[in-house]
Amino acid sequence: MNDMDVVLQVNGETFPIQVEPRRTLVDALRDDCGLTGTHIGCEHGVCGACTVLVDGEPLRSCLMFATQADGRCVETVEGLARAGAPHPLQQAFMDQHALQCGFCTPGFLMLALGVLRQNPNASDDEIKDAISSNLCRCTGYVNILAAVKQAREALAREQA
Repeated sequence: MNDMDVVLQVNGETFPIQVEPRRTLVDALRDDCGLTGTHIGCEHGVCGACTVLVDGEPLRSCLMFATQADGRCVETVEGLARAGAPHPLQQAFMDQHALQCGFCTPGFLMLALGVLRQNPNASDDEIKDAISSNLCRCTGYVNILAAVKQAREALAREQA
């Protein structure tokens, strides 16, 4: 199979890479771009560990080919911190003890960021519905929900 030239725009950086047409975005991010914060879980789009934002939309990067992301804006967990300080979502996850083993955390952070960007005033039920699409085996969802709600309030204060 012939490799294809792809230019990934990830967290504001340009990554010109060559990939096999069947290479998934998660594999390209981890192996070709060196961005290992996006985790590979089930590889079937069920668990959400690999969630990234593509053009602002939360997507499972294990279900997307790297070629489909060519020239599109991709955001990963590595792009969240601001000038070395944690993003309000990261801080809220720490404050609310919304992570234990941390394997699912990057996917939850990116999912929550996408949800809060699309609807900064998301109701508790809308947040609960959104985060139910990702799986966590350690924390349950109470602390994750509390963290996203805390981040929603912090982000609203920043906008005011």
